[in-house]
Amino acid sequence: MSTTTVETSAAVTKDSPAPVPGRVRRRGESGPLASLASHGILIVASLVALFPVAWLVFLSLGPDKDDYLHPGRIWSKMTFDNYAFVLQHTNFFDWLTSSLIVSLGTTLLGVLVAATTGYAVSRMRFPGYRKFMWVLLVTQMFPVAVLMVPMYQIMADLQLIDTYLGLILVYCSTAVPYCAWLLKGYFDTIPFEIDEAGRVDGLSPFGTFFRLILPLAKPGLAVAAFYSFITAFGEVAFATTFMLDDQKYTLAVGLQSFVSEHDAQRNLMAATAVLIAIPVSAFFYLVQKNLVTGLTAGGTKG
Repeated sequence: MSTTTVETSAAVTKDSPAPVPGRVRRRGESGPLASLASHGILIVASLVALFPVAWLVFLSLGPDKDDYLHPGRIWSKMTFDNYAFVLQHTNFFDWLTSSLIVSLGTTLLGVLVAATTGYAVSRMRFPGYRKFMWVLLVTQMFPVAVLMVPMYQIMADLQLIDTYLGLILVYCSTAVPYCAWLLKGYFDTIPFEIDEAGRVDGLSPFGTFFRLILPLAKPGLAVAAFYSFITAFGEVAFATTFMLDDQKYTLAVGLQSFVSEHDAQRNLMAATAVLIAIPVSAFFYLVQKNLVTGLTAGGTKG
């Protein structure tokens, strides 16, 4: 090989552009196919979750009680008459009032009791505090059919049958154990130094709890409040047993009035179900900011 050939090759190599390295994927970054697959799965999951709601709204627009058997016919005769009938010719507003009284009462009382219970177990070391939390879980293992008779006897002895207070206390017996476990795990994530700082400033244990700890525990309280509200708002068995006056029925019990032994007005049931979902959606909107934070924080330590 001649010297001229070597120099020419070196010049070509020197003048040619350097190869551009490929884009290095960062750690944890998914590729285009993985991203497409995850988005597709999320879209399908969203459709599966939204379809029952959309189908219920669609059936509520059918004027006949048997339209659910032929849903294609609803398109040509959609109407809001079902909603007008439910609002004007039933005890819907009495049911709504009862549901809100019972649900909000259960939420306030249940969250207060659960918060104090969870805080006591999280901060205080009294004999049997571990076993106490397990006892709370054991109370959740009994089915409603087993609890119905003794609870009815207790409510009858206290003269709380067919009263809002009686139903609130019954619902609290269901909501408090779970909420106490949830809030105990959340209080564990709050540094103990905050309690010590409150005592140095002269606050009592109750003052420390209400003025320092509770404001920091808003996400956990939001989750507990949402659970208590939903539990009381949609419960049927206890409300059917303990509430005797049809004007004191909750919405979940009043919904059963559209079903008789030989007939079922499914169009009115669908319209009522859509109306029932409105207060729950509004309550969820109020607590949604703290809901996810409280769920994750309460489950990380406990």
